[in-house]
Amino acid sequence: MRLLLLEDNAKLNQTITKRLILKGYKVDTFTDGLEAYNNIDEGYHCFILDVNVPSFDGVKLLKKIREYYTEVPVIIISASVELDVIKEAYDFGCNDYLKKPFFIDELEIKIAKLCNINDNIISFDTDCYFDFKSSLIICQGKEQRLTRKERLLLNLFLSHKNRLLSFDTIQNYVWEGNIASLESIRSLLRRVRKILPKEYIQTVVDTGYIFKTS
Repeated sequence: MRLLLLEDNAKLNQTITKRLILKGYKVDTFTDGLEAYNNIDEGYHCFILDVNVPSFDGVKLLKKIREYYTEVPVIIISASVELDVIKEAYDFGCNDYLKKPFFIDELEIKIAKLCNINDNIISFDTDCYFDFKSSLIICQGKEQRLTRKERLLLNLFLSHKNRLLSFDTIQNYVWEGNIASLESIRSLLRRVRKILPKEYIQTVVDTGYIFKTS
């Protein structure tokens, strides 16, 4: 299981990371909120976020995560006891809130309870799955490696299966805030459709796309 840890206290970051690695987790650590934000699409099973960090605070990052991942657990760790901060974190969809200082055992218990996902594989048909770790689509025994934008698009679709995604949502996520023409989006969709063995991606005219699974 792969975790993202955002904690700007270097000593605490190192302590948490060592303990989680000993538990068998794969941990990517960040001390800067913006750097963490630029990596949230890497296929994490759980996010552990401090609130008061440089560049981009943990609650803002939580809000961004929830725009794309409605079910991935998020644990907030913070020294703040301000009710407004705690309420805001829960309003934006955090799964649990751990006040500093805390025993690392407490965090381990929460991770085990909330983030019990055992692999990097997302199946979207009986013989098709996406491997986050290797950025591979495997369908009917055939492997296809994805480019960064292809991976971002598929990641977005599989996090919102059977739900409409607008052109703006795709642009904001896949182009990471930069402007993309409608033709660029359509070109990317055509490439991904060629990789997939079935017509999973359905077009909603003048609106966007739906990744349909059974």
